[in-house]
Amino acid sequence: MSGTRDGQPCDFSKNSELIARAQKGDREAMERVVELNMGLVKSIIPRFCDRGVEYDDLVQIGSLGMIKAVKSYSEGFGCVFSTYAVPLIIGEIRRYLRDDGMIKVSRGVKRLGVHAMKQRELYIKEKGREPKIEELAEICGSCPEELVFALEACYPHHSLSEPAGDGDGVCLENIIPDKNDGIESLCDRISLKDAIKKLSDTERQIIHLRYYCDLSQQKTAEVLGLSQVKVSRCEKKIFEKLKGELLV
Repeated sequence: MSGTRDGQPCDFSKNSELIARAQKGDREAMERVVELNMGLVKSIIPRFCDRGVEYDDLVQIGSLGMIKAVKSYSEGFGCVFSTYAVPLIIGEIRRYLRDDGMIKVSRGVKRLGVHAMKQRELYIKEKGREPKIEELAEICGSCPEELVFALEACYPHHSLSEPAGDGDGVCLENIIPDKNDGIESLCDRISLKDAIKKLSDTERQIIHLRYYCDLSQQKTAEVLGLSQVKVSRCEKKIFEKLKGELLV
């Protein structure tokens, strides 16, 4: 999918052709690309609607991000236009909210943030470790709460399309794990399964009855011919063993 218009997919070839023309300075083509992909902009807006900025203003700001995406997009990036455009649209809106929106960051706060980052670098060189917030605040002559706010205000925001390595073609979005791809969960299950194999027969039976058959400690004790207290103690030992295996 190369973009959306009112929730409907845009024709990729049309998008590609218009983008090429827009990059050559064709204003009409640029307007048409933005129009065709306005659904994409509007799909992003709801997450920012509680920041004190009018919906229409957010649409305009998001459109600026879309224009920047059009100007810098290349099919050589290996992704469709909509994938490339999303982080630029979000970044433009966040930049506005941070710099020009309802929440203003004073020059004094920015200066403190810059000063703190410099002091942090000096501290690491001298001590060989990261300073605690309290330590850095004392060095900068501020309170920890004020320092945290200043550091957050000055911390750089990165586009997901930004290179993550040294010219190897990998961008940030390629190395951020997808929480919905199931890989992390699968790895956890495999590790847990291997750890359970190292338990004794009785310990594995307790795990099976308690957490696969969903039996109470009392029912598990009856099945295994043990006391409920014995099962409870075994469970605690099992958890300690599993924790030790999984944290290695």
